Amino acid sequence: MRTVKLTKEAISDILETMLQRSPGNYGAYEARVTEILRQVRERGDEAVFEYTRQFDKFPADASNIRVTEEEILRAYEETDPALTEVIRKALVNIQKYHEKQKRNSWFDTSGDGTMLGQKVTPMEKVGVYVPGGKAVYPSSVLMNIVPAKAAGVERIIMTTPANSEGKVNPAVLVAAKEAGADEVYKAGGAQAIGAMAYGTASIPKVDKIVGPGNIYVALAKRAVYGHVSIDSIAGPSEILVLADETANPRYVAADLLSQAEHDELASAILITTSEALAERVNHEIHNFLQTLSRREIIEKSLDNFGYILLAKDMEEAIETANAIASEHLEIVTRDPFYVMTKIKNAGAIFLGEYSSEPLGDYFAGPNHILPTNGTAKFFSPLGVDDFVKKSSVIYYSREALAPIHKDIIQFAESEQLTAHANSIRVRFDEES
Repeated sequence: MRTVKLTKEAISDILETMLQRSPGNYGAYEARVTEILRQVRERGDEAVFEYTRQFDKFPADASNIRVTEEEILRAYEETDPALTEVIRKALVNIQKYHEKQKRNSWFDTSGDGTMLGQKVTPMEKVGVYVPGGKAVYPSSVLMNIVPAKAAGVERIIMTTPANSEGKVNPAVLVAAKEAGADEVYKAGGAQAIGAMAYGTASIPKVDKIVGPGNIYVALAKRAVYGHVSIDSIAGPSEILVLADETANPRYVAADLLSQAEHDELASAILITTSEALAERVNHEIHNFLQTLSRREIIEKSLDNFGYILLAKDMEEAIETANAIASEHLEIVTRDPFYVMTKIKNAGAIFLGEYSSEPLGDYFAGPNHILPTNGTAKFFSPLGVDDFVKKSSVIYYSREALAPIHKDIIQFAESEQLTAHANSIRVRFDEES
């Protein structure tokens, strides 16, 4: 990993480099995605089946596109029972965490005849996209479905690609069943996003689409936004470790590599006040790379988007961390809890040397669907709030409206909205 002393110019260059990984820069793929979505919107199932045959080599049709109960039972038989038990343990933690996020409707009345409030209503149908290409992620199945279930969503539809034999990864199906998916369909890519956004004879239209995916999925989600809601347009994974001289270099190196192995566009950054730590972390990374299975991917990731940044003090290190706004932020310092109070921008914050990032990916409970590419400055992790709608509730009696009705009329007329003013005035015609 390259080591850089922090300057304003260095940070500006790094932020510019990081933004190159954004799905907003994938213009070369947009025309293809637009055409796929147009075909699905106009031709429905026929287009979905054609693209599934073309891309996944699976001869999909109306009779086999939906995963059956028999297939789910077979998935349990084919999944290591120990893994099934781990999925169930993780599920308990994720459910407990997200249950605490639930909000209730509220109403506030006063003696003058008014009632104001907020009605919280879960969405009716949500679509969950689960990738199935280079790697499979049953953990993401849990992270997407559990908050929707906690919110009270009535119907959860999941799509995921099958192999050429029409088989979905067994662990993914087990996770979907355990988490509470109502229906699972064997469709992937932009065509699956289009099917859930527009609806076909086989795959129902949903109110919101969540879940990670490749470039085609990310661009398709962006294109259908407005027809449906989406969670976010996820970019490549990233980790930032904020460390001082007390950090264990072996732990820090291992944690940086845990994200670099996702893909060539992943980012791993260490910000430290200690040159000695920086040198030792680089040495540990070199040692780990000799044995890790995804070495080629990791090396490309580190060459392009890996940095060790040397800060003159912890204040500069924290300022830089807030500027980068990383998806995952580990704080490994003498007093991580104090440093955490200074952090404004991060998707998930991990405190101390035993809170490594994979703990959050799999087991602790908080969601691992997180804002990337600096969007932690204004986005939050996926949660229960993403699956509910809030409606304002307003009630005024005549007695409550009377003393303020002329104020409203004046306000409306100042904006030249005479029909607005009239809708208030007619209720007091007899008094004029």
